[in-house]
Amino acid sequence: MDDTAVDAYLDRIGARRPAHPDAEALHSLHLGHLRTVPFENLAIHLGEEIVLAEQPLLDKIVGARRGGFCYELNGAFAMLLRSLGYDVELMAARVFGDGGLGIPYDHLALRVGTPSGPWLADVGFGRHSHFPLRWDSRADQQDPGGVFRIEETVEGDLDVLRDGKPQYRIEQRPRAYEEFEVGCWWHRTSPASHFTRSLVCSRLTETGRITLSGRTLVTTGAGGAREEHQVGAEEVLAAYREHFGIVLEREPVVADRT
Repeated sequence: MDDTAVDAYLDRIGARRPAHPDAEALHSLHLGHLRTVPFENLAIHLGEEIVLAEQPLLDKIVGARRGGFCYELNGAFAMLLRSLGYDVELMAARVFGDGGLGIPYDHLALRVGTPSGPWLADVGFGRHSHFPLRWDSRADQQDPGGVFRIEETVEGDLDVLRDGKPQYRIEQRPRAYEEFEVGCWWHRTSPASHFTRSLVCSRLTETGRITLSGRTLVTTGAGGAREEHQVGAEEVLAAYREHFGIVLEREPVVADRT
């Protein structure tokens, strides 16, 4: 990314260019990203292409002020961090679900090196840690999003737990961005993917989280207070604009893919 693109990205997430690529700046960038760039799968239900390459990602996330899912959000965040001087590796993970672990390349997470040590950064998992987690720590890590712990498996992978529940398993071998295209294709096309069967747009707020799932708007406030109400058909596009800064010409609708 050139300096103009970096400045535009930083403006998108309300961040200043850090003086040094250190852990403190990484924490600030991570939180700013979660509060401004939504985790969303609208493209799948609008018939839009998802292209894992620098310019299309910048056009979508920065230019169009949209969000995306893990391959897009963490992929773009990695590009920004590298341009700011961070050492970033792309890591493949498999998400824990009701049926066990998901497909290979199920999730993309980041290993970010800083002078104080390596960190797990993830701005593309929806409800997760607000700040990066110490990659090399096996102790409980307190975060506004919960109590996190990274445990090593007998095979040498890493399990990331939130409040004692496994979230995903990371392989400790760095991957190239192109390797995630198969996982991205599966998630945006397969009837078995939860992304093709549901519609979500969600971002962190200063007091909690706001999520539009279909036409259900859920607001979580301080202390976990939760409010939920249905949005009328005539209000959906305005809700995307007001709560997420996303301007759409039509409402995304989940199609029957069976």
